[in-house]
Amino acid sequence: PPPLPPPSAMLTSRGPALCTALRRAAPGGIAAFHSSARRYRGARVAVVLSGCGVYDGTEIHEASAVLVHLSRGGAEVQMYAPDVPQMHVIDHSKGQPAEAESRNVLVESARIARGKIASLAKLTTADHDAVIFPGGFGAAKNLSTFAVDGKDCKVNREVERVLKDFHKAGKPIGLCCISPVLAAKVLSGAEVTVGHEEEEGGKWPYAGTAGAIKELGAKHCVKEVTISFPGTHVDTKNKVVTTPAFMCETALHHIFDGIGAMVKNVLKLTGK
Repeated sequence: PPPLPPPSAMLTSRGPALCTALRRAAPGGIAAFHSSARRYRGARVAVVLSGCGVYDGTEIHEASAVLVHLSRGGAEVQMYAPDVPQMHVIDHSKGQPAEAESRNVLVESARIARGKIASLAKLTTADHDAVIFPGGFGAAKNLSTFAVDGKDCKVNREVERVLKDFHKAGKPIGLCCISPVLAAKVLSGAEVTVGHEEEEGGKWPYAGTAGAIKELGAKHCVKEVTISFPGTHVDTKNKVVTTPAFMCETALHHIFDGIGAMVKNVLKLTGK
């Protein structure tokens, strides 16, 4: 992605003294100033983003939940995204495509990563103990063509490479919301969950995804979204951990807790 603008272009209301102080505190720029201190003690986890915004990229609440739970688990995190154009741009205030706009998945994902992100092409299993894919429609639009092609979808070649490499290395893969379709497509016979298989009066508005997962040759396991009931499925054979998240219409804290259970199981499978 392009370099960040200088602090003076980002902070204009507090005067030159503050900008000077920020430059001295963070020689690497604003992104360095905001970086977390290196006090990791656990697994090294890659998080793969698909843009910024639920309808055309990564679901931001899910990404945040993943990062919070990884931090709590003592993991060292590096974020990645494919350096490709988005399928399209959605005006989230209207829920409609912004026909005249085009955006890059890596550049948009950098918003969530606070600038600390790399091209997905640089992600290797040697550098990480696990990989996690948050959800959002970007997983079905930018990481794959599932939103358009359903069971006949294609998966971004770098995403496919990463999934196959981690699977071959016996390293755990975590996915939430719609992103389990990626594992269903790439990893033959994988067991995943996207929640329930019936809409149940609108509680599970994307329940049809479960049928597509079965058509892809994967096994779908019905799960709840919370940790009060089993809200995470662990495929111990393939080391694939999935949770429904926003596939369910429910309170945000239930989704946050369900993602926490997914992250906890991913970290447990790393053995660190």
